[in-house]
Amino acid sequence: MRSQLARKPENTYHHGDLRDALIKAALREAEQGGTEAISIKALAKQLGVSQPAPYRHFADREALLAAVTAEAFRQLNGILRAAMAKPSKRSKLSLLAQATLDFGLRRNGIYRLMFASRTVSCAAKGSELHEATRETFALVVDALEAPAVDYLRERQALKIWAAVHGVVMLAEQGLFTGEAAHATREDLVEDFVSETKAALAAAIKGARRRKQAGA
Repeated sequence: MRSQLARKPENTYHHGDLRDALIKAALREAEQGGTEAISIKALAKQLGVSQPAPYRHFADREALLAAVTAEAFRQLNGILRAAMAKPSKRSKLSLLAQATLDFGLRRNGIYRLMFASRTVSCAAKGSELHEATRETFALVVDALEAPAVDYLRERQALKIWAAVHGVVMLAEQGLFTGEAAHATREDLVEDFVSETKAALAAAIKGARRRKQAGA
């Protein structure tokens, strides 16, 4: 006689944890192939659930991508905070910039999902993705270890973020080998760090002089 207690398949999920399972599985797919590798239909099959099941948690593929990208930024933020917290003779900005470079080169599929797709630009203000990206930028500003003067920190934070992003993308496309400049990618990023800190110090000094002159 068959037992009335049906055994639950190993790959099924309780309501509430399928969302997290989809995000984790999508991150693994993005690791290999970036945004293009993420398919709700394929993820449902991989997780052993019906094709309509993911739509109870995500209205469409774009909603899933936003959640996955937000989680990717949270992971990056954790890595950056850990890097800056390590005892080191190097500046916090150097530690953050090198950690960002390593993340971009080592996890390029996820990096492209975060920085080379329209997912972030379409994020609504106040959404979890929008807040996760704001936290990343706040970490860059904090890493500058400088006083708040006329938004000068924010301007330099954008500059070095753009510079490090450029190195990652050039390297990913095979356009930066370091041979032409006789420098490694890490060397170039360290140059950006030094130039950024010097430029910010000079800008703050100039702003204070102008305020004193106008007082």
